[in-house]
Amino acid sequence: MSAYSDRDAVIVGAVRTPVGKGNATGALHDVLPVDLLAHSLRELVERTGVDPAKVDDVIAGAVTQVGDQSMNIARNALLGAGLPESVPGTTVDRQCGSSQQAISFAAQGVLAGSYDVVIAAGVESMSRVVMGSSILPGSDPFGLGMAQRYPDGLVPQGISAELIAAKWGFSRSELDEFSASSHEKAARAAKDGLFDRELAPIAGLTADEIIRPDTTVETLAGLRPAFFNEAYAQRFPQIRWEITPGNSSPLSDGSAAVMITSGAAARALGLEPLARIHTTTVVGSDPLYMLTGVIPATEKALARAGLTMADIDLFEVNEAFAPVVLAWANDVFGAQGAAKGLERTNVNGGAIAIGHPLGASGARIMTTMVNALEQRDGRYALQTMCEGGGMANATIIERL
Repeated sequence: MSAYSDRDAVIVGAVRTPVGKGNATGALHDVLPVDLLAHSLRELVERTGVDPAKVDDVIAGAVTQVGDQSMNIARNALLGAGLPESVPGTTVDRQCGSSQQAISFAAQGVLAGSYDVVIAAGVESMSRVVMGSSILPGSDPFGLGMAQRYPDGLVPQGISAELIAAKWGFSRSELDEFSASSHEKAARAAKDGLFDRELAPIAGLTADEIIRPDTTVETLAGLRPAFFNEAYAQRFPQIRWEITPGNSSPLSDGSAAVMITSGAAARALGLEPLARIHTTTVVGSDPLYMLTGVIPATEKALARAGLTMADIDLFEVNEAFAPVVLAWANDVFGAQGAAKGLERTNVNGGAIAIGHPLGASGARIMTTMVNALEQRDGRYALQTMCEGGGMANATIIERL
C-alpha cells in the first residue's frame, strides 16, 4: 500500500446491485432502469456519508439509450435518488465499457481540478430495453464512409467471438472449461461472503441471480452454438461454431456506482480512500474482430504506468465471451504463462457467471475489483473491457 497526495483521484466508495437475469422472469425486470440506477446512487451517498450537495457531477454509462433508458438517465436517476437539484448528470456510451469510461472521465475531472467529488456509475436493464433496439427500422448508424472502408461489412459480436476462437485456436472444451471455472469462482465468492460488502439488495434480490454453482464442463458441452449463420459460415470457413450461451455472458440487469474524490477532499470529508486511480487509457482496435482491444489496452496502460504484468496483483478482464479472456491471457502472459496468469484474473468469477449488464459492467467490475484487492492484500489491480465497434478501456488502481 502507499500514501496519496491531495491531487490524486481516489475511490472512497463503491456499491452495486445484485445482477439479475435479463429477461421477463428476472428479479429486477419490474424495476425501471432509472430507479435501478437511483438505488445505487442513493446507497453510495448513504454509505460514504458525503453531503450530496458536495457532489460536483454524476457521470453514468448506459448503452441502449432508448425507451426506459432515454432522456439522460444519469440526471433523472440522481433526482430520483434525492440528490439536490444543483447536482448535474450526464450519460455516456462507450458500449460495454461505458461505466468504466465514466470512471475515467470522473478521475480526469478530479486530476484536472474540475471536480472535488464526483460519482461514476452505470446501468442497464436488458430485460426492459432490448439490446440493439436503439437502431430503428430503416436507419443506418454506419453511413457511406464506413461502407466504403469495410465493403464486406462488419459482423455482430458473437461472430467476432467465433473469429477470435478460430484465430487463437481455442477448442470448445477450453472455452467451456474457462466458463465452468467462472461459475465455480463466483459461487465460492458468494458463499464466502466476498460480495457482501459491495452489494445493495433491491426488489428482494440479495445475491447475484445468474451464478450457477452446479455448472460443469459436461453440462456446458450439451449447449448448441448460439450464432450459427449460413452466410457467415460461407464467408468465414475457419469458424468452428464453438460459441454457445454457456461460454458467453448472459443478458442481465443491474447498476453500480463509484465515488471518486481528490485526495484533499477525502481528507477534508474524513473519508478513508480504498484506492487511487493510478492510470487510465482507452484504445481502438480492429472492428471486425472487435473484442481484442483488451490486449493493446493492457499494454498501453502498463507502459503509461511504468509497470509490468508482474507488478499487477489482480486482473479483471470482462468475460463478454470466453475466447476474449483466453486470447488476452495468451498474448499478455505468453502461451506458456497464460494458465498461471489466469490464476490472478477474475478471481471472484466474471461476467459469464455474474452477468454483464452492459452500461453497468465497468462500475460493477471496479466495485468487485476494489474489494478483491483488499481481500487479497494486494497493491495493484488492472481492469480492462472489450467494447462494441473495436475499442477497449484499461484502468490501473493502487490500493491505499
